[in-house]
Amino acid sequence: MKSNAIPAEFEDLLSRAGRQVLAGSHPLCGALANPRTRFLARDDLLDRAKVGRLRRALEAELVDTLEPLERPIPPETISEMRRDYGELLPKTSRARTVYFESRREPGVKAAERIGLVRMMRSKSFRAFAEALAGRKLAAGWGLQVLRYGPGDYAGPHNDHHPENKDAKAGYIDLHLSLCTPGVAHQWLVYSRAGHFSEIVSVAKPATMTAYRLPFWHYTTPLVGKPNAARWVLLGTFLYR
Repeated sequence: MKSNAIPAEFEDLLSRAGRQVLAGSHPLCGALANPRTRFLARDDLLDRAKVGRLRRALEAELVDTLEPLERPIPPETISEMRRDYGELLPKTSRARTVYFESRREPGVKAAERIGLVRMMRSKSFRAFAEALAGRKLAAGWGLQVLRYGPGDYAGPHNDHHPENKDAKAGYIDLHLSLCTPGVAHQWLVYSRAGHFSEIVSVAKPATMTAYRLPFWHYTTPLVGKPNAARWVLLGTFLYR
């Protein structure tokens, strides 16, 4: 894989519109500071050619290091129910991932070797999140890499962490969503005014999504060819 497939700075993946956001001259700047805005999805902020090279690098170098992420529906959610309409569903999901808890993990080693960690730790990655958030964000943000294949999904959840003193007041997630041509569809459904009434496609080749968490949302099962995939490069930013 060519050494320039993954740039050192996130900024180098941006389209003209994305660079305007980073420079503070785009209407999206500060959008997540609006109390009514919890979620953004755009497919015009990333350069598709550069993102295509990045995705091919991930497919070539990371696939074999991914670990399964499986949280099926617990059978006791039915067998231990005692009242009609008393359903309680914990977060369920299925995908493959790189955990960044230890640099000794094979996936982390591979991500460092190909320059992915460097790009996701670059100053411009946080600066872009700050531009959307309309406020300063803390250094030392969290990273995750996910790969959704056919049938993979994330069930309803709200990403609220009331036991974490740094995250309980909310935080920002920034996702780069990179789909292979074989993806037919995958949707992000989220709540507005207490109902799962909002839906947006995340099946395009180069989508950027941003979340002002917590709020309720879920990702539908990916549908596509047997080798179809959607990569998600995720940064979690606490408020400074």
